[in-house]
Amino acid sequence: MARKTDSDNAVATRSASSLKHLRSTIDKLDLQILKLVNERASLASEIGRVKNDHGSEVFSPSREEEVYQNVLENNKGPLDPATIRAIYREIMSGARMLQKVLKIAYLGPEYSLSHLAAVERFGQQVEFIGVGSIPAVFEEVNRSHVDFGVVPLENAADGSAFDTLEMFTRMPQLRIVAEVRMHVHHHLIANCEQQQIRRVYAKSQALSQCRSWLSKNVPYAQQIEVSSTAAAVRLAQQEPGAAAVASRHAAVHFNVPILFQNIEDYPNNETRFAVVGTQESDKTGHDKTAVLFRVPHNPGALVNVLEGFKSAKVNLTWIESFPARAGKPSYLFFIDFEGHTDDPKVKRVLSSLQEDCEEVSVLGSFPMSTVSG
Repeated sequence: MARKTDSDNAVATRSASSLKHLRSTIDKLDLQILKLVNERASLASEIGRVKNDHGSEVFSPSREEEVYQNVLENNKGPLDPATIRAIYREIMSGARMLQKVLKIAYLGPEYSLSHLAAVERFGQQVEFIGVGSIPAVFEEVNRSHVDFGVVPLENAADGSAFDTLEMFTRMPQLRIVAEVRMHVHHHLIANCEQQQIRRVYAKSQALSQCRSWLSKNVPYAQQIEVSSTAAAVRLAQQEPGAAAVASRHAAVHFNVPILFQNIEDYPNNETRFAVVGTQESDKTGHDKTAVLFRVPHNPGALVNVLEGFKSAKVNLTWIESFPARAGKPSYLFFIDFEGHTDDPKVKRVLSSLQEDCEEVSVLGSFPMSTVSG
């Protein structure tokens, strides 16, 4: 073994001194950050008292989007936008908690996609309440047992969530107050090697979105649908030869290794969720409006509706049709489009809809979101 020279020792001493100085600087910065974060929280508490005096809601998706936009536009790095957004999400979540602990209902047990979407929108400083179905989420909001609900709205691979659209026909008094868009990544997790896998557990949507990959890479494994991500991972954790298709969060929580990452067949797999509540969202200038309507059963009825959007130069962002389950046989249409109900051109479109449709329900205006995950 070569002996260290005086030169080597001098370099080591300088490195240790430099490391100590850098850490000391970080410690000082941490105290500054702590002070500023608490000052910000104190101001947020003052705003909460003003809101309370005026009967305003604690959760303001339009204001939170303004905060995100402000910090992301001024972010010079090296932290990426996703990291900055996550930091500010928790700062705002903690500030909201000083005013009120929000109750949020979501579909499924912990680590379902709806749960992850709820965390993405509200942060950790809320009370999450998992329920067993989409109608149950709506019922919890409608009965004021919770402040908001988070439900799936559409998936790039599987299309719309018809149960969600159906519930809006039953409870049109509820509003979409915000949206959450998430890249959905599925991972194969197991306590065994790839060649030992004989069963793959997952929710039906996850199996559908990974069907090709699973057929190629674990062709002899039986694909078994289960009720939830949590149930799938617990089975993979306990059964020899079992694997699960689940999120990274679930793998970490249940301490089951990830064998393969991002096994979804469709690389741009994105799911959009609706935050359901009773309040109206303020205008941000970067909004969407959602509407549910029924057209007469006449030739060209839908064309007449769409012409109203064209003439007003309002851009449609989504249109979905589904059969009405009550009343006479007919189809309902769910659309969302750019703009807020306070915009003059949106008001013209809504007036046109009232003239051309048998039934119209405005489900709310809300800030457009960016894709996370």
